[in-house]
Amino acid sequence: MKLKEKSIHITNLLEAEYPDATCSLITSTPHELLVSTRLSAQCTDARVNVVAKTLFAHYKSIEDFANADLTELEAEIYSCGFYKIKAKDIIAMSKMLLESFDGIVPDTLEQLLTLPGVGRKTANLILGDLFGKPAIVTDTHCIRISNRLGLCNTNDPYKVEMALIKLIPAEKSTLFCHRLVLHGRAVCNARKPICENCCIQEFCEYCRKVLS
Repeated sequence: MKLKEKSIHITNLLEAEYPDATCSLITSTPHELLVSTRLSAQCTDARVNVVAKTLFAHYKSIEDFANADLTELEAEIYSCGFYKIKAKDIIAMSKMLLESFDGIVPDTLEQLLTLPGVGRKTANLILGDLFGKPAIVTDTHCIRISNRLGLCNTNDPYKVEMALIKLIPAEKSTLFCHRLVLHGRAVCNARKPICENCCIQEFCEYCRKVLS
């Protein structure tokens, strides 16, 4: 079976297994999604959602974040980890949104990557979830599961992204990544994947080795 054909089968099976997949970050505005995504680096979405509930009640606009006191913001996001650099980035990106983009979150990869603290992972999540554009978000679940499936053979996020762009239908790419997150949490975890319960085991090289 060709890799492209295999990837289509995997995409369809994950779609059937997780039909209601969506971004697990709870936000209500474009800038909130941008902030939450920055907070989610090396932090669970569940923790970010807890912090964000209070954070967005305090900082209601891009202007509020741009004018935030750094020390106060650090204290509010402390439990998300790496709070010093995240707070600095959030203030800086908010200022840049106001100064360079009229307070509007940009809708191109190139523009998003100019924002402080925004890398390809964050930019692609914004493009996919906010603007409905084809995007591959290479978080830890995506990288781990894609390698186990044999869709790629690298832990480099950019190389994984480029590999999946060639394999996953563009219109399904955003939800495919969200489904990998759900599958990674429920079945294909890092330490002890539950291969016998895996809906895509017949197409997984890792499963084949474990269950043989």
